[in-house]
Amino acid sequence: MSVPVVVNGTEISERAIKAEIQHHPAPSFEEARHAAVRALVIRELLLQAADHLGIADVEPVVDPDTGRRETREEAVIRALLEQEVKVPEPDEAACRRYYENNRRRFRSDDLFEAAHILFLADPDDEEATARAKAQAQAALARVLADPASFGALAAELSACPSGAQGGNLGQIGRGQTVPEFETFLFNLEPGQICPVPVKTRFGYHVLRLDRRIEGRELPFEAVRERIAAYLREHVWRRAVSQYLRLLIGQADIRGIELEGARSLLVQ
Repeated sequence: MSVPVVVNGTEISERAIKAEIQHHPAPSFEEARHAAVRALVIRELLLQAADHLGIADVEPVVDPDTGRRETREEAVIRALLEQEVKVPEPDEAACRRYYENNRRRFRSDDLFEAAHILFLADPDDEEATARAKAQAQAALARVLADPASFGALAAELSACPSGAQGGNLGQIGRGQTVPEFETFLFNLEPGQICPVPVKTRFGYHVLRLDRRIEGRELPFEAVRERIAAYLREHVWRRAVSQYLRLLIGQADIRGIELEGARSLLVQ
């Protein structure tokens, strides 16, 4: 039987822990339970702090991106942190310093102009998959022998609408196609036909890279607000962690190891 978890005299029920576990997927039940207990202890500490400061009856807000409405407890915790955790706005010097130290992060995406011939196959259908692979291998042999035939073969054989344009996929950025497709595409040289059929969840592809357009470094002015938002969030998380350390240091937390209690920080 688990030892009760108690925070400043308030017990966190096993029922609450079991309900919370579903929100913390982990490799093992023990790890999921530890994460759930950590979240519940943090929540209890914050709610107790809000109660001590007389923060209550806070109007929940709706997330404009998801449409989700806060719970009453979430609203109280938000109000508590807004009151107790103050962080400075990142100034121009801090933003420029971060930009200069991380220039490689601020560049436009590379673009890849490519063409393919798709042979569809349901990945769960072994017979269809084998057939698509054989068809792709045969088509690949033909285009390797005669690269100029690629467009005509795409129009004749491809199961993708791009076949009507000779297999042309236009410009592709990172993250716009499935990872297994990108792995091959981004490692080809311009004008190169992939020497093997590319298997994806859609079937098999005969793939050609036509052009690579290198991304360009973005000027500071174009990314200043993005940097400021990142620095603001980074400082906020550190400040919240420090505030939690303070609450934990002052609290009487039982049912968990002291070392575990001191590690109950924002992840």
